[in-house]
Amino acid sequence: MAILRTLFIILFVFFTSSVWAENGVTDRKIVLGQSAAFTGPAAQLGIQLHAGAKAYFDHVNSIGGVFGRKIEIITRDDKYEADLAVANTKELIESDDVFALFAYVGTPTSNAALPIFTKAKVPFFAPFSGASSLREPFNKLIFNVRAGYNEETEHLVDRLVNTGLKNIAVFYQNDAYGKAGLAGVERALKKLNLPIIETATVERNSVDVTKAVDKMIAKKPDVIIQVSAYASCSAFIKEMHKRDYSGQFYNLSFVGSQALSDALGNQGPGVVISQVVPFPWSNVNAVVAEYAKVMNKAGIKDLNFSSLEGYIDARIFVEGLRRAGQNLTREKFIAALESMNMRNYDGGGFDVNFSPTNHNASKFVDMTVIGKDGKFRD
Repeated sequence: MAILRTLFIILFVFFTSSVWAENGVTDRKIVLGQSAAFTGPAAQLGIQLHAGAKAYFDHVNSIGGVFGRKIEIITRDDKYEADLAVANTKELIESDDVFALFAYVGTPTSNAALPIFTKAKVPFFAPFSGASSLREPFNKLIFNVRAGYNEETEHLVDRLVNTGLKNIAVFYQNDAYGKAGLAGVERALKKLNLPIIETATVERNSVDVTKAVDKMIAKKPDVIIQVSAYASCSAFIKEMHKRDYSGQFYNLSFVGSQALSDALGNQGPGVVISQVVPFPWSNVNAVVAEYAKVMNKAGIKDLNFSSLEGYIDARIFVEGLRRAGQNLTREKFIAALESMNMRNYDGGGFDVNFSPTNHNASKFVDMTVIGKDGKFRD
């Protein structure tokens, strides 16, 4: 009888625990998946974003995790290519059995993953993209932390026009990201009854900008808004300078600010970049001071906008896990995130406003410029 009783208890514990079992969740860990560029021309986007997120996850793990569970993040390199993102997403969901997908880099890669994670009902948290395709129509599985490209381009265009610069052109990446940014610029300029005087494109993961430079230099715009990644944007700026172009360059945050500054070297001063997170070198915001402390603890001395964004993404994600409770499920996690807003969550200076009908946390946009020393000014 004692043996039967023991067997019954074991079976009962196994059965009751399996009722609460969720993909990617055990008593000891929560497994996330990230597909991003870790090699190739856009590699620094994935590397820096991941570094900030992992620093925060490691910090949380070092103090016991979330309800005793450590957070593990599996990374897969998609080189910023949609077909690789598709393969990675399938493997992360089907083979790695992740709880959620976290911080994908890019619009074309995120768009390619969208039907896969939607069918599998896997949360898709904090893509490094401001595209409307990830915001409209509303998808209950997608949570955007950063401001959208419409907010970003409107802020940027308003700044330009207010300084008297109205002769505006756009250099953009010939894919979903570039076209989303272009549409945002067109939308913002239309409100002001202003045209785009010229456009030129570059292919994703390419630095072949010769045709774009030929086309753009002929119009000599006052300002060129760039909607691409750092490798192509830096190549374009350098070639335009060789042609004695003296106008200004404005970039969206996705460019990879630090990587762009590093690539430009002494040609960087004066280049403007919009940002969707606070200034990483100021202790005015509590979250930035916390970020600097945790990054230092992780042995990472080089702070930047992309790693701060990854850090903020991870911080919000962990808060969602805590609010979901010990018996973690995807449904509880989604409901927990939807409960987070300015009134009940201290973002440390980065406001978060989720709700059951709104999964876009922030509309924060700021402007920065690369200084003579290669460092940023806000």
